[in-house]
Amino acid sequence: MSREYLSFDALAQPCRPRYDGRPDARTASVDAAVFDYGGVLTTPVPDSIAAWLDRDGIDPASFSRTLKAWLSRSAPDGTPIHRLETGKLSTAEFDALLAAELVGKDGGTVAPEDLLSGLFAQMRPDLAMFDLVQDVKAAGVRVALLSNSWGNTYPRERIDAVFDLVVISGEVGMRKPNPDIFGHMLGLLDLRPERVVLVDDAEPNTDGAARLGMHAILHTDHNNTRKRLARLVPALDAHTSQHEHNTQHQENP
Repeated sequence: MSREYLSFDALAQPCRPRYDGRPDARTASVDAAVFDYGGVLTTPVPDSIAAWLDRDGIDPASFSRTLKAWLSRSAPDGTPIHRLETGKLSTAEFDALLAAELVGKDGGTVAPEDLLSGLFAQMRPDLAMFDLVQDVKAAGVRVALLSNSWGNTYPRERIDAVFDLVVISGEVGMRKPNPDIFGHMLGLLDLRPERVVLVDDAEPNTDGAARLGMHAILHTDHNNTRKRLARLVPALDAHTSQHEHNTQHQENP
């Protein structure tokens, strides 16, 4: 995430995942693709946060400072975000703790009511990414969702219809980038790490997956992620998503 208030401490050079070279160019190098939700299957989280800070008159520096203290690589275990993501803290409890750290642009206090819901209010599904998931699945690769939940309301009907497997951090009491949740997902998939790719927009998560031997793609946008997935799932080159087809048709009637 590129905005200052969503920055993370830099790690050393990330691990390089191993690639399984196959003689058949149409054969996938992975058996499963695991996708994050917020910021991967949705519009960018920073955009929603920026709109929330502006709309509610919250000083961005106070949010940036709190996020760094609670979520950066140097943050101690058990921060409010960690506890929220593992289901140990309710959204109302988290809202109260977050409000106590925030400052209004006028220097005043920030009301705790519905802070989280406001933070994510502008997120929308990224239809091109949902089409990409469908294309990966059509190529014979299993698809799974692995999401750190901030008390989000997920479109369960949509994701359950698309994904073969759904793991939400707050429901299993584990969170990315800790190895236990990746191990849990690999166990449910019954696959070796090198046969799985993670697509995530948070570098600590892709680094954590790569350290376990998984392939990892740091998501920035649909086109880049599709190109990088096609290196592992060559059949994607033969697929044009319905979303792209519709867009091209609208631009060239």
